Amino acid sequence: LWGIAYHGIALSWITGIHPMTWLGVPWLPSLAITLFCWGFISVLGGIFVTVWAAVMVRLGGQKPWLRILIGTAVWCGLESLWSAGPLWWSSLAYTQSPHNLVIVHLGQLSGPNTVTAAIVAVNGLIAEGWTNRRGAENTEKILSALSAPLRFVNKYFATATGLLITLHLIGFILYTRPIAQPPEAALTVGIVQGNIPNRLLRSSEGFRRAQENYTNGYINLANQGVDAVLTAEGALPVFQRNLMATTLVAAVKEKGVVAWIGAFGERGRSYTISLFTLNNQGEIVGRYDKAKLVPLGEYIPLEGILGAIVQRLSPLDAHQVAGSANQVFDTPFGRAIASICYESAFPEQFRYQAAAGGQFILSSSNDAHYSRWMPLQHHAQDIMRAIETDRWSARATNTGYSAFVDPHGRTLWISGYNTYETHAQRIYRRETKTLYVRWGDWLTPLLLISSGGFWVFKIKNLKVNSEK
Repeated sequence: LWGIAYHGIALSWITGIHPMTWLGVPWLPSLAITLFCWGFISVLGGIFVTVWAAVMVRLGGQKPWLRILIGTAVWCGLESLWSAGPLWWSSLAYTQSPHNLVIVHLGQLSGPNTVTAAIVAVNGLIAEGWTNRRGAENTEKILSALSAPLRFVNKYFATATGLLITLHLIGFILYTRPIAQPPEAALTVGIVQGNIPNRLLRSSEGFRRAQENYTNGYINLANQGVDAVLTAEGALPVFQRNLMATTLVAAVKEKGVVAWIGAFGERGRSYTISLFTLNNQGEIVGRYDKAKLVPLGEYIPLEGILGAIVQRLSPLDAHQVAGSANQVFDTPFGRAIASICYESAFPEQFRYQAAAGGQFILSSSNDAHYSRWMPLQHHAQDIMRAIETDRWSARATNTGYSAFVDPHGRTLWISGYNTYETHAQRIYRRETKTLYVRWGDWLTPLLLISSGGFWVFKIKNLKVNSEK
């Protein structure tokens, strides 16, 4: 029940996709699709926690420290397994972003599972302290009435407090490291938040407004002297072959300022959601294809089975495909870390690109399908990715929240919601590599191997003692 409640509440924003009448889906089928998506993901979260709880029940006779170690390892292992698939969003770690940036900095060591492990371990110690409180009371009757209350001397509570303080001290050391800002690494990026409702994107009026808003925004920022302009995911809902005929590309050719434009790429008879780099001549010199597609929203899992039941929610009729997982995104200013919408929930996408030389993050999204809680969670995800990779981040969305974030996860500027906005901000290219960028998630395998080793050792000891 806890798992269903946690993931269900965290993902309740998915109900914002209803009604999908703008996609041609009738009201009742739209409601059915929405409830199916929400319910399926919530139940999946419940299964995740049930598996973990079943393991913990089997460990009931083990030493408390071993239960905590194995419980932490199994939780991190299950999150790693889940995040390797297409349905991933509500990591336990993201509950700390953006309001506890100190602890989120542990992600620089081994990714978000470092934060998850910290949460599970501390809460595991508290749980052991609570379940063992009666036994402790019976053995501590010699304490006088003037002694400190027992709850403050419980060894599990004391250990939990010590671990919590230690983890925050480590995070604070990482959080307070100065950020180098050499002038030669500076890059002034402008973002345009077009504010085009999704229900209009399929219409000629919507496309006209998109061209107008993004072109005017680009010209305004170019006149301010920015080095480049970033637009939202699908800012111009046209295929690459038609992109060059738009007014925005004409403005790029006129103003000579680099632009990153969200549109649709082509791959044979299929299409991709893409981010294109246009140089100061208005030529396409780079392309990044969205690699993580939204299940049921942008493609149908098990399409042969579900295809006749669930309609694809994309506004285009062609077949959408994912980009490759090992892309790099070169720009006139060096290699960037590119992310399109849903990919913000997958830290490995960012880690790979940072390890491959990505110097700054460009996040392009369209969260207009959902309720306003989703863009806030999306911003929290991008904050974690900026911290883990130690990179400056520029985020452009269609309707909000667009933002700029520094490598310590501090939001330098954030837009309004359902507003048309432009903003320019100076960011810096960086070539540092955190422990997580270098080695990936090394903590989870270490926890699994060590906890498994201790468990096997304990089992063998029990057998030896029983034979004696």
